[in-house]
Amino acid sequence: MIFTPGQLTRRADFYYQFGQLTAAGLGINNALQQLARNSSSGQLRANVSAALLDLQGGATLSESFARRPGWLPEFDIALLHAGERSGRLDTTFSMLAGFYQDRAAMARKLLGAVAYPVFLLHFAIFILPFADLFKSGDIVAYLAKTVGVLVPMYVLVAIGIFLSQGKRGEAWRSMFETLTAVMPLIGAGRRSLAVARLSAALEALINAGVTILEAWPLAAAASGSPALIREVDGWRAQFGMERTPAEVLQSSTVFPEMFANLYTSGEISGSIDETLRRLYRYYADEGSRSLHFAARIYPGILYGVVVLYIAWQIISFYTGHFNQLNQIMDG
Repeated sequence: MIFTPGQLTRRADFYYQFGQLTAAGLGINNALQQLARNSSSGQLRANVSAALLDLQGGATLSESFARRPGWLPEFDIALLHAGERSGRLDTTFSMLAGFYQDRAAMARKLLGAVAYPVFLLHFAIFILPFADLFKSGDIVAYLAKTVGVLVPMYVLVAIGIFLSQGKRGEAWRSMFETLTAVMPLIGAGRRSLAVARLSAALEALINAGVTILEAWPLAAAASGSPALIREVDGWRAQFGMERTPAEVLQSSTVFPEMFANLYTSGEISGSIDETLRRLYRYYADEGSRSLHFAARIYPGILYGVVVLYIAWQIISFYTGHFNQLNQIMDG
């Protein structure tokens, strides 16, 4: 499971070093051997060593990586496959390194922002019921009000982390995509990044000489978005009716309108590769900006909820205390 900044940074470093070594003239096999020797990660060494055996047996790089279950997410494999087909693995390595480096920076920002609200929440959960424990001595009731509250929260967080992993199956990823689609900033950010990955893969495949009808399903797989994959898979019948992707895009409700319009312009003008490069840069920036903004906003909302919860608990405590005093004085 990849969700800590350190893990994401190591993944970014792997792709960055892989790209640097191949750009320096080392072949894929030699570059992987160098990475395995210099890595401090036992998991990476084991997976790379196994991938080298597959490469020596005639497998491609993406095929050898795909045979290591649970190591790389599907959209990593799809992008690497597109890079191989286009002969532009160096660009693919750079793109993946930048993607994971950005996710690592976002994770650091998010963890730093939520650290204080999470501490405050735990402090409140354990301290506020302590007065009742002091008066009654009922440890079971105290545990129900503290541990009984925290355990369901931990379970929900664990489920969210599980569903958010890129290496989950399509059904899990589709469910997670549906859940996050309605979340402000997060849903828009994830959609933009998926369109950016599709644009980059499509541009690489077209430049490699892959036919446009074959390139679209491969690029959709590289997007990592089950919604985009299903949409493009549904175009096969329309492609068979000799409709161009631009014509199909104009009637699509899944792709952004700006993407469809610019793609159509690029197809008509014959500059589709340049158009796709511009679309990649735009949607990559847009997605990154939305998610970084969400990493600032959502911790603030969490902090506000925690403060309101503490205020409500304090008011409830003093209200109950004053009611008891009134009952004693009236008696």
